Amino acid sequence: MNFKQFNFRNVLRQDKRQFAVIGLGRFGRAVCRTLHKSGCEVLGTDISEKLIAQVLLEKNTSHALQLDSTDPTALKEAGIFEFDTVIVAIGNYLEESIVTTLNLKEAGVNHVIAKASSEVHGKLLKRVGADLVVFPEYDAGCALAYNITKPAILDRFDLDPNSSIVEIKIPEEFHGKTLLDLQLRNRYGLSVLAIGKGEKFEINPTPQSVLDKDSLMVVIGSNKDIDRLPI
Repeated sequence: MNFKQFNFRNVLRQDKRQFAVIGLGRFGRAVCRTLHKSGCEVLGTDISEKLIAQVLLEKNTSHALQLDSTDPTALKEAGIFEFDTVIVAIGNYLEESIVTTLNLKEAGVNHVIAKASSEVHGKLLKRVGADLVVFPEYDAGCALAYNITKPAILDRFDLDPNSSIVEIKIPEEFHGKTLLDLQLRNRYGLSVLAIGKGEKFEINPTPQSVLDKDSLMVVIGSNKDIDRLPI
């Protein structure tokens, strides 16, 4: 199950289907590929001719241009400032990342999402106006740690440092019991958002819904309370 289908937190407005991605390293290409497969119009840019050729060969974007994103004139001529949402996927070149983000915000781009490679990098990006800063390496490391220590947690969406939405395997001791029987909100401080199996999920299940150990459930609550579950 993919949390995106529940639209728990959508930073981008649903009516916007055109995106520009600046920086076509592994992270940038992954963003392009996912957006493109979702039916979005995607413009990919990079200063590297080799990366432009690669993304065109893989057909992961609608269009791709070679340009220097630290040059406001180049961004303007490429039409980047006309996009409502631009993703700055430059993570390893601090100056280029910050200058590019600054150029976009000064030109009036509504939504700028920027990749950061460190906490300091992230703070600087926010200072120059980035609307959302992401830390993909950090997030991947956290996800790996959760997978190792909590294998019953299949997916996790952090709402803030203390609260999350998680998809978990239903504990065996919950098998055959209803949500009313379990009183998860009273016992654990958690709310069940969905239960199901495979791609079929019941959203906002009723108190009479019976749990199956071979199924999954999606719960929301504090990380401390989630850790108390018998998983």
